[in-house]
Amino acid sequence: MWGIKGSCAAVLLLFLAYISVSSVNADSLSAPLNVTIKALEGNSAIVTWDILEGDPVIGFAITQQKKDVRMLRFIQEVNTTTRSCVLWDLEEDTEYIVHVQSISMSGTSPSSEQVLFRTPKESEKLASKSPDEVTMEEVGQAAQLRAGELIIIVVVLVMWAGVIALFCRQYDIIKDNEPNNNKDKAKNSSECSTPEHPTGGLLRSKV
Repeated sequence: MWGIKGSCAAVLLLFLAYISVSSVNADSLSAPLNVTIKALEGNSAIVTWDILEGDPVIGFAITQQKKDVRMLRFIQEVNTTTRSCVLWDLEEDTEYIVHVQSISMSGTSPSSEQVLFRTPKESEKLASKSPDEVTMEEVGQAAQLRAGELIIIVVVLVMWAGVIALFCRQYDIIKDNEPNNNKDKAKNSSECSTPEHPTGGLLRSKV
């Protein structure tokens, strides 16, 4: 009887020791540092962070919520070494609060310091954009337009060159045929003319 109780007590002690070790390992995982919001748009943003060197991080967890609103969005990803995440489906002109946690095999780290940011209005963003500022998308569109214009110009020039070459060829054929036409005209005029009879002579009749 005492042997069974001793075995159960030993198993319980081992279990408690395992839990305590796991909690210590999880607590030893540092919270993410330098949490920053980048590429802020009206409906999206990118959150980035750093971790301490040597932390056995295998993933991350992000909590996102509107300011003064209890509803949360939870984003989690494991088996990754990325240090950034895209926040999507945001509302324009709205304040959000973001926390980031690191994930290890033993659990999650404490939450990072909260980051508060506000999404802009699209109209404000367009108004604040400098006239000289050109995005990569606009550069790509301009390059495509230039390429299309160049193709059209080349095609038109080739067509004009073909028309000019055809005209020159026809002109040479017509020019080569002009001497032959003049000779034929002279020959036809000589054949159609009547022979001249000497005037003042007497016609003799045959007996």
